[in-house]
This record gives sequence, structure tokens and C-alpha cells, in this order.
Amino acid sequence: MKHPRFTAWLCSAAALVLLAVPAFAQQPDALPPEQTAPAAQEQTAEAAAPDAEAPTAEAPAADPQRTYVALGDSIVSGVGLPDFKYTEAAIGIDAAPNFEGYPEQCYVSLVGKGLGLDRQHAINLGLPGLTTGDLADMLHTGAMPQMNQQAGTYYVYPQMLDYLKRADVISVQIGSNDALVPALVALGNATNWKSEQLVATMVSGVLREPSFENLQRLNSDLSRLRLTKEEKQATTQLLLGGGTDAICEQAYQEAAVHMPQVVAELRALNPDAQIILLGYTNPVPLLPEWTQLFRRLNALSKNLAAQNENVTYVPIPFAMTATDAHPTVSGHKYIANRILRAIKK
Repeated sequence: MKHPRFTAWLCSAAALVLLAVPAFAQQPDALPPEQTAPAAQEQTAEAAAPDAEAPTAEAPAADPQRTYVALGDSIVSGVGLPDFKYTEAAIGIDAAPNFEGYPEQCYVSLVGKGLGLDRQHAINLGLPGLTTGDLADMLHTGAMPQMNQQAGTYYVYPQMLDYLKRADVISVQIGSNDALVPALVALGNATNWKSEQLVATMVSGVLREPSFENLQRLNSDLSRLRLTKEEKQATTQLLLGGGTDAICEQAYQEAAVHMPQVVAELRALNPDAQIILLGYTNPVPLLPEWTQLFRRLNALSKNLAAQNENVTYVPIPFAMTATDAHPTVSGHKYIANRILRAIKK
């Protein structure tokens, strides 16, 4: 990996914002008005969606003997919310403190409360930077066989298999990093890693809530990129010349191979658990290839659920996201409510 701090970048999933850079890279002092449109559209959409409210009485009856386990990436773990827990590790981070110490506002916590579960029966196995291939590998032994060089991540948690074996409900939200990780690497290479300060600002959390001041701060960081002519050309080629098309196509092919493996491995570990495959949202639908990717990923998960017994596909089209592409508090409430309605009584 060319840049050792890449893991921190992934924890913020800043890629979705960074992907908009080339559209105005040659005019760094001008932030296009379209940049704020997606957030406004999602606010309108969610305002009209009854599921945007907190979990309701429609949830299954409380059962303290039931166990819910959530698998996935940083969206699941609650990155972006207060009290996301982790420690530094030799490679990347150790997210084990978050398994039962996850943020109160993340959807795993809300689903647990809706089911009347304590934190020993509502487990958050969300791992920042995780890809579908990483998850498929971990379901064999609880460990990644080797470091994900692009993502800079390496997770070893044999205990996750014990959690899964005793689960009654398992939700899976994974796949976005299959595209975001290689996209960030490609963007870093194209800019000779000049985007570090921009990403560092996003990682700090100051841009999570949209505001005029935050847009000014983002614009200031964009202005300081000072890309050379060659770097601008490489960045433009990446995002507007077919580079992201290739990344998105490869990401879909990876998910198409690994998602069936994930379902099969989960079923082998736990023949009786209800498996919930959560859908995908595209918080910055500025580039058609990304919109198409998430549409295809949703279709993939829907078909997988239809082909496997006791597997449920749960779309989350109105999940609001913050500027860092992770769900807002309302977004987590919405996802939790969708999961609770899908859990069999």
C-alpha cells in the first residue's frame, strides 16, 4: 500500500464525496450547486417515508432469549456516530470493543432495543473497510487469510463464528467497499496523494453535517489541491474517461462471486437463522456508473434472497446519509425500523 493512513480514510468512507472532485477540479474555487442536491432530495424522500420514524410497536415481541448479529462494514459499525469504539492495531484498527460497545444511535442498538435484547444478544460485527471478499474469507475461520493491501485492513476475530452460530437473526450489509477501496486508491494515484488533506478534513467529522460553513471549508481544501496539468488529466481520465466504469464493473463482479458465498457460509454455520440482506443506497448520485452499480447490487441481493430459504431482502432506499456517506441518526432509525419489520415473529 502506498499510503499507510489509508485505513483512516476508509473509516470515513470519504470516497463518495471525493468522486465528485474531477467535475470541477479545474475550477477549484467554484463548488457547483449540484453538490448539495442529493442531500436535499434524500431529506424530502425520507420525510415522506413512514419508516423514517424510530422503531415502532410493529416490531416483534421482546424476547430476551433471541440473538441478533449484524455483519458488514463501517455503515453497520456506526462510524460517524458518537462513541464508535475501536483501538489502534498493528495493522489498521481493532473493532472488537465495538462488538458490544457500539454507539447508542446505530441501527444495531435500535434493533436490539426493539427486540428487547441486551448487548450480549445484539452484536455489532461491522468492520470498517471490509469487502465482500474479506467477509467471505472470514466466515471460514473468523480471520482474513492475509492483509487487504488496498484497504490497509487485517481483521482476525475467531469469536465472530461463535456469535453467528448462536444467532437467531443475522443481517448483512456489505459491498460498497468493493468499489470505494479501489476508487480511492486510483484517485490517490492520479493526484499523487495530494487529496490527503481533503480526506483528513472529512475524517475529522467537521463536514458530517451539511452547512454553508462546511461547504466553504470543503471548497478551501479543494483549492489547496493544486493539481498539476498531468494530475488533472489523470483524475479526469479516471472519473470521466471510463476509469470508474471499469472499477464499478469489477466491483459488481466481485460481489456477484462473493455474496452467494457469504450466504452459503452463513447457512452452513447456522442452518436455522433468518438472514437479512440489506440493500444499498447511493448518497451522491452524481455519476451514472455509481448509480448503476448500486442498482445492480440491489438486484443481486434481491435475487439471492429469492433463491435461498429463510433469506430476506430488505431495501433501504430512503436511508439518509451525512456528508461522509454514512447514515445520519435518522438514517439509522430508518434502517432499524426496516429490519424490525422484516424479522419473523
